[in-house]
Amino acid sequence: MNKKIPFNWPHMTGKELFYIAEAHFNGRLAGDGPFTKRCHEWLEKHTGCDIALLTHSCTAALDMAALLLEIQPGDEIIMPSYTFVSTANAFVLRGGIPVFVDIREDTLNLDERLLESVITPRTRAIVPVHYAGVACEMDTIMEIAKRHHLRVVEDAAQGVMASYKGKALGSIGDIGAYSFHETKNVISGEGGALLVNDPSLALRAEIIREKGTDRSRFFRGEVDKYTWQEMGSSFLPGELIAAFLWAQLEEADRITKERFGSWQKYHELLEPLEAKGILRRPIVPCECQHNAHMYYILLAPEIDRQKVLDEFKRNNIWSVFQYVPLHSSPAGMRYGRTHGNLEVTNRQSGRLVRLPLYIGLSVEQQNRVVDVLRDIVN
Repeated sequence: MNKKIPFNWPHMTGKELFYIAEAHFNGRLAGDGPFTKRCHEWLEKHTGCDIALLTHSCTAALDMAALLLEIQPGDEIIMPSYTFVSTANAFVLRGGIPVFVDIREDTLNLDERLLESVITPRTRAIVPVHYAGVACEMDTIMEIAKRHHLRVVEDAAQGVMASYKGKALGSIGDIGAYSFHETKNVISGEGGALLVNDPSLALRAEIIREKGTDRSRFFRGEVDKYTWQEMGSSFLPGELIAAFLWAQLEEADRITKERFGSWQKYHELLEPLEAKGILRRPIVPCECQHNAHMYYILLAPEIDRQKVLDEFKRNNIWSVFQYVPLHSSPAGMRYGRTHGNLEVTNRQSGRLVRLPLYIGLSVEQQNRVVDVLRDIVN
């Protein structure tokens, strides 16, 4: 039997355990130690954000964003339905109402052309989600947000090392959120980061992250004691997580380059099937520099996706679909509202299949994935 091809395999650079041991040797395991500081500096340098703050997940970073924006019950937040539940949950927890809009045919990102028709007096923010590390049309989104006095929170969970017109994803809106989950390109098991791009939000972001206290200012010698300042929680990851992440950030360029090689190989191998109308390959606009986070295909409408997934599994290939659109979920219907019929979201979400992609995936394995797919659909 053919050897199993997993959907994902967490990559280690070789220094993770050494840095974890170093953190222990230093006697510093709680958050905001030397490795956290290195990660913050790297993120600030590579994205150009005002400040970067590690969190224990991207979900936590989005939770912080909702607190920073002081979302109140009844406030509306515009976002795509085709996204992970954390995008909506962060705002629902504060009483906000997710307003789900449709996605574009090409990138599967928020359709910026619909925004003007969705905005109401209760709208507070727009949350573009950079699907597959391919940027939303940020110039248009930012212009609309500015004109209507709205905040922009970039859900860049999949966007580390990707950019839009030369600007790092997560650094364009008022706030950005990264994920370092084991399925992402740069990982720490669990983990995330909040990127603050509006300097007026920086101090409050530190306070919210530190249980609502000005502890960070105290350690910088800016105040003689720290105390409870406002609502917050414990959003810090431990230093062991930061040590692992630092080993990954040091190799982020190499990791991205290697993933690009696998992404491009799939793109070449699947061109004949696209030419036959069997599937559609990803589309990346010229102004977007993606990060090879994933390789997905959109099957022709007449092809049974579940049959494809079942046959992959029978051949020891682990492939998955992506999200069940939030607007069709029980919680989405309870807490959110939908703008329009979300025709593109419904259609594309039912056709999408993600192929295995990770550091160490061989060309031979990719050939087998495509050969099996060809046998299924022919």
